[in-house]
Amino acid sequence: MSLGRVVVAGLGVTLVALGSAVAWGDLSEDQPAPFASGQGSTARVLTKPPAVVGTTFHRHGRPAWKPGVPRRVVIERLGMDAPVVPIATTGDALTPPADPQQLGWWSAGAPTGARRGSALVTGHTVHTGGGAMDNLERMRAGDRVTVYTGRGTIPYDVRSVEVFGKGSVARHAKRLFSQEVRGRLVLVTCEDWDGTRYLSNVVVVATPSPA
Repeated sequence: MSLGRVVVAGLGVTLVALGSAVAWGDLSEDQPAPFASGQGSTARVLTKPPAVVGTTFHRHGRPAWKPGVPRRVVIERLGMDAPVVPIATTGDALTPPADPQQLGWWSAGAPTGARRGSALVTGHTVHTGGGAMDNLERMRAGDRVTVYTGRGTIPYDVRSVEVFGKGSVARHAKRLFSQEVRGRLVLVTCEDWDGTRYLSNVVVVATPSPA
């Protein structure tokens, strides 16, 4: 995939496609590699930076789950159980689903459960309430995120929760959205409503549970 700029419409996040395609193990519908981001100020780190941990394997060296397209994301801490639909770019815009109770998985990125790469799932925050990701900033390291696919269930453990001023994700893009890391999940939404607009983005990074 050639370098190109992709804007997550409504979230104020700019993603820049990175490099060439990555092999996603035994997923039948292989996906090309994604992105990075915009410009700006310093992130407010709420937990420790993300650490890549080992994946649970069967004795023959294969993961305990199969990569797949996410269909639901469940986060007990938030009382969240939200459906997920694939989303793609239109021109240079990647628009989350219009339904605030629905999440979008970037289908040009890594699938959930992939051995390598960052799977991006995004959704709306609604300042009056009713958005699936309204309280994403309340996540903490060690919290569980469960992803349901058509091929099984994939448990993830949160490694970091960070809040970035608008436009500042670019400085941390290589770390947050790398396709050269062991497979992980990245959740993104808005934060800090000032009465007119959102001033920040929340980025949660989770890695497959080792148990």
